[in-house]
Amino acid sequence: MVLKLAVEEEIRRLSNILIKEQNSDGSWSYPFETGISTDCYMIVLLRSLEINDEDFIQALMRRILSKQEKNGAWKLFYDEGEGNLTATVEAYYALLYSGYVKKTDPNMRLARQFILKNGGLKKINMFAKVMLALTGQYKWPRQFSVPIEMILLPLSFPVNFFDFSVAARVNLTPILIAADNRFCLKTKRSPDLSDLCLNRGDDDWDDREIHHIRSIFSAFQQGINHLLEYSRELHEIALNRAEQYMLQRIESDGTFYSYFSSTFLMIFALMARGYPKQHPLITRAVQGLKSFKTNINNQMHIQYTTATVWNTALISYSLQEAGVPSSSPTIQKANQYLLSKQHYAYGDWSIHNQNTLPGGWGFSNINTMNPDVDDTTASLRSLRSITVQNPNYRQVWDRAIQWIISMQNDDGGWAAFEKNKDKSFLAWLPVEGGEIMLLDPSTPDLTGRTLEFLCHFTKLNKDHPLIRRSVKWLLQKQKKDGSWYGRWGICYVYGTWAAITGLVSAKVRKSHPSIQKAKKWLYEIQNHDGGWGESCKSDIQKKYVPLKKSTRTHTAWAIDALISIENQETPELKRGISFLFETSEKTDWTTTYPKGQGFPGAFYNHYHSYEYLFPLLALSHYKKKFC
Repeated sequence: MVLKLAVEEEIRRLSNILIKEQNSDGSWSYPFETGISTDCYMIVLLRSLEINDEDFIQALMRRILSKQEKNGAWKLFYDEGEGNLTATVEAYYALLYSGYVKKTDPNMRLARQFILKNGGLKKINMFAKVMLALTGQYKWPRQFSVPIEMILLPLSFPVNFFDFSVAARVNLTPILIAADNRFCLKTKRSPDLSDLCLNRGDDDWDDREIHHIRSIFSAFQQGINHLLEYSRELHEIALNRAEQYMLQRIESDGTFYSYFSSTFLMIFALMARGYPKQHPLITRAVQGLKSFKTNINNQMHIQYTTATVWNTALISYSLQEAGVPSSSPTIQKANQYLLSKQHYAYGDWSIHNQNTLPGGWGFSNINTMNPDVDDTTASLRSLRSITVQNPNYRQVWDRAIQWIISMQNDDGGWAAFEKNKDKSFLAWLPVEGGEIMLLDPSTPDLTGRTLEFLCHFTKLNKDHPLIRRSVKWLLQKQKKDGSWYGRWGICYVYGTWAAITGLVSAKVRKSHPSIQKAKKWLYEIQNHDGGWGESCKSDIQKKYVPLKKSTRTHTAWAIDALISIENQETPELKRGISFLFETSEKTDWTTTYPKGQGFPGAFYNHYHSYEYLFPLLALSHYKKKFC
């Protein structure tokens, strides 16, 4: 009885926090925190365009400085080690470009020492080198002869532009345009980073990177050679096609596909094509990026994009699971917001899925053409009651369900954004993280969550061929230790939670060897304090790496997975629940530790909403089953 009352009290506390934070339009806009890179690039962009918004620049500068470590470096996550070289170069450059920090400042001397100690500019990642090349700090490599004509290859060609993931396309296209004429933009305020090159010639790109680039695009050369006659005219046609690809995918706020990186690159690509700095397209794009600002602990941060739809869908669903009725103003407003964000435009997803109507949801509030499977199932979980109560909304539901089903890959799994973006040829290219960067393959987390949704909220059952194929794919992807890899969360705890809940929903028996093996793994990695925690290093090393500290989010995922397996409460589950009670108001580095990932070793996400919604979801499911 005491435990039951404690669970109910914590559910009530978390629910009240979330309800209080709801916006007037029904959404939740918790920050989507992505480190300091976007803050740094925003300063570089504004100074490059000579938009001297000093209050804005100073606010970003203060946040960047506040994140510097005592040794002068910047990190991507708490336990990264001494620091991250690329992030430190980005911060160093942005702070100098702001004009409010000098190389001779003690903290900047320390940053410079760290950069030189770890290899200088030559060792930073490729995206940062592109940024430095665009702003005149790093030479475009002489051998960077990437053929822009690749964009003209037909879909029927064995390897074409649209075989790459949407993330690769929207970032690659502006890079190709800018690199084509080695565009760079320096101003009177540009810093000089030449002292960060260890040896003469360090402003050339690493030979290994050049090999990688050539390896990627040599596959296109055969097709390009078959295009009419290789001429300057054809080259200009390709440049125009690339430019139009960008322009046709600009959202209403001026951003290119609603992402910071692609919009940043598009602005420089447009200038490479002759657009002046003050062109309305560039002005709108800058304003769009500035609108990504959010406030975190009274500091301004530029988000990579907004997570408004994702936050709203997950929070509304978790509140309903906690007992908030669908007739409440909170849920009704959330559902009306979500209904307004369903997509009706054909995006790139339709190129390889041509016979399906739009009907999905995207991640951000300004996304109208780039839906993803995870946001769509999350939105439908929230909307499930409204479609039952009001037949007028049945079309919304049916369109979305058909869209989800149509997005199942041929292998039986689901990816995030597009269908069958998993050509083995591209996956084996010698590019670090190539499968992540270039492809959008089926993943256990997406497949598990989609499977769980379809089996719980639609008429599909375990005997349906679609479900059987999905279950088979998931079982084949289990790791030897019993876990599953999670592409969009950190990392194996996340993937295992999604896979287990999906398989159990599909009526895979709880005594199945795969389920038992996964349960054993979860119990083995439980910490002494009763919680669970996983390092971002798992994402880099592609194996589970313990954080050595528990987090509320990882604990909630593990508990929710175990609740779906166990028929009776276990001591381990009780310890996990106790951890959530004991840390209910805890605030330290574990609460801000990234729980989401974008790219291994380079891009991690801290979803501020996760600290509330996932513990709420786990406790609600615990109450329903064991209290």
